[in-house]
Amino acid sequence: MPLRNTARANLVDLVIEQLERLISEGEWPVGSKIPAEPLLVEQLDVGRNTVREAVRALVHTGLLEPRQGDGTYVRASSDFGAAVQRRLSRAADLEVYEVRAALERDAARYAAQRRTEDDLRALRAALAQRDDAWRADDMAAFVDADLSFHRAVAAAAHNAVLAELYEHLGEALRTALHAVVGQPLPDPVRHQFDAHAAIVDAIEARDADAAERHALAHLAEAVATLRETDGDDQQTNSTEEHRA
Repeated sequence: MPLRNTARANLVDLVIEQLERLISEGEWPVGSKIPAEPLLVEQLDVGRNTVREAVRALVHTGLLEPRQGDGTYVRASSDFGAAVQRRLSRAADLEVYEVRAALERDAARYAAQRRTEDDLRALRAALAQRDDAWRADDMAAFVDADLSFHRAVAAAAHNAVLAELYEHLGEALRTALHAVVGQPLPDPVRHQFDAHAAIVDAIEARDADAAERHALAHLAEAVATLRETDGDDQQTNSTEEHRA
């Protein structure tokens, strides 16, 4: 086994710890671009190779993601999150939605039992953003607003583990939502506004059973849409193979 310079190895570890802290504490939020290498060298007061090794190590663990010609971005907020992201990258949209349904069922129930007035304000604000995006027929804004709403439900459950799990579903959920809503927004999605409002009303009324029921009902529609999409794709592939 080759020997390494202990002092240098420790310096790299210290830089890794600092970068991990910036990520975990939200200074560098998920999806953000980290400072360029020369700026990191200046701010950390270490050599370029030390910064490069530290960033490479965090890329390897999945916390950071290099994008060719663009820079390096934060992919996950923890090692656990990185592991979840790696697994989700190999999952089908339908699988992600089925897991989402299980999480949101419990999130809605706990939110109804534990919500605060601040939680209700956040939920109403998220609903308004979702409505604005729908009226503008803006799919990207609609997907962002929909995710914000469901994150607000998870936050209102006041269970840190559940909220973290839901947060780590983020990018996979974004992909699945695009598969469900399409462009322009289809009628089944437009008709779900009453369902989302019903979830908030149940949470406000502290009716845990109703909150769970409404959460599952609206997600069942999305799962059905994905199953139809999968079926159409399989039928198309089968037809193409037959023609070939």
